[in-house]
Amino acid sequence: MTSALEDLERNLRRRLAPDCFREIDSKYGDEPRGRFHGSIGLLLAPTRVSQVSKILAACHKSHVPVVPYGGGTGLVGGQVLEGSPAPVVISMERMNRIRSSSSIDNVIVAEAGVTLADLQTRADSNERFFPLSLASEGSTQLGGNLATNAGGINVLRYGSMRDLCLGLEVVLPDGRIFNGLTQLRKDNTGYDLKNLFIGSEGTLGVITAAALKLVHKPRVEATLFLAVNDPAAALCILSQLQSEFGNSISAFELIHKNGLKFIRETHPDVKLPFPIASDWSILIDIGVSGEGELDKRLETVLEKQLEEDLVLDGLIAQSQKQRQHFWSIRELIPAANRRIGAIASHDISLPLGAITQFIHEASKKIDARGKYRINCFGHLGDGNLHFNIFPPRGVARDDCLHHRERISRVIYDLVHRYGGSISAEHGIGRLKTEELERYGDPTKLAVMRQIKRALDPYDIMNPGAVLASGSDERIRWPLAT
Repeated sequence: MTSALEDLERNLRRRLAPDCFREIDSKYGDEPRGRFHGSIGLLLAPTRVSQVSKILAACHKSHVPVVPYGGGTGLVGGQVLEGSPAPVVISMERMNRIRSSSSIDNVIVAEAGVTLADLQTRADSNERFFPLSLASEGSTQLGGNLATNAGGINVLRYGSMRDLCLGLEVVLPDGRIFNGLTQLRKDNTGYDLKNLFIGSEGTLGVITAAALKLVHKPRVEATLFLAVNDPAAALCILSQLQSEFGNSISAFELIHKNGLKFIRETHPDVKLPFPIASDWSILIDIGVSGEGELDKRLETVLEKQLEEDLVLDGLIAQSQKQRQHFWSIRELIPAANRRIGAIASHDISLPLGAITQFIHEASKKIDARGKYRINCFGHLGDGNLHFNIFPPRGVARDDCLHHRERISRVIYDLVHRYGGSISAEHGIGRLKTEELERYGDPTKLAVMRQIKRALDPYDIMNPGAVLASGSDERIRWPLAT
């Protein structure tokens, strides 16, 4: 493979501009949680789709593996390839142009290397709004957001990247270019190929550009921070608010008291909205397009909820500054978690009707295994929870890591039993390939392998991500018999 890589580099240097070649930098082989450390044989940074096409065509011919690299913010190791052979890493950072935007069509066409923050700024300049919201928006890139079908806090109202995308431009493993940058809302001309590549984590091709939906900004917004007794009360509040405001609720976040305690422990200068008295709290965003009396309507609903003991305490943000402060608390939870040090983190989703019982049963099972601390938080409105397990107070994280696999098996078994998903928004990457094989539907997995083999017969595209390399030998293909 070393010889193949050397021949490949000589070939590519004849076909690409010199500035496409970069000195190897270890940052392109790392991921945020430090659980994977990838190897790099050749680091390339193209500026045009034609260059990506030449790179993939050459890699396909030489059977050299390829890893597409975006902002590097993924949490499941999908952006790094460990071991040998060392891959060609294609950084999309220089494909960062916004090709067009239209306030009439409410569409923006942008390249894969555009950061989420830049995309949002451009939409804002057109008096529009791009709804994807992530804590890493300054560094996360559009291509990675699409490759992982990113969600974030606004999925309840606007959906994930799959819902926000109209069309894609993709370079296939053999170098062919799929010119699918349609801006149409209706296009019934066969298979919807864009949804094949969204969420594929770079295993079927390289996303180079996308046509994305923009929406009008809500004219009036309200943000609420409410203390509640339990998730059942939170879900009842969600139902009542949806009855009153319909799909105007954009975010509905569940926060456990341990999340606030971790913030107090790691960020003592941060002022919390109210004392940590209740076990749970919720953070809600509501936005409407009309000039109706949103605050009065909210106060009426909240008075009823207080009378019914659904809400124990609550605040409605009185200014943009206070609204930002409420959300800064929510965004500090992952940072505080990292400082405390989780033994095991779980990005899961469940039917709303199963969430209350799941949290109760999962907590009971973890409590039976030791005095672990649990921080359960997440996007309750769309069923996405982050159910993270931390060492007992005074115990070092490293002393508990040998329990990680056993703890995760307990959680994932329970998620599977309740009809949930082991990956809600982070993807499979390399971290969860075994879990996907364990819990995935056999026919679905067989079809996924057939698609992978049809588009990428030499398994050069991000090998080992999503579908474990060599899994064809371990699991029979029901559809191939």
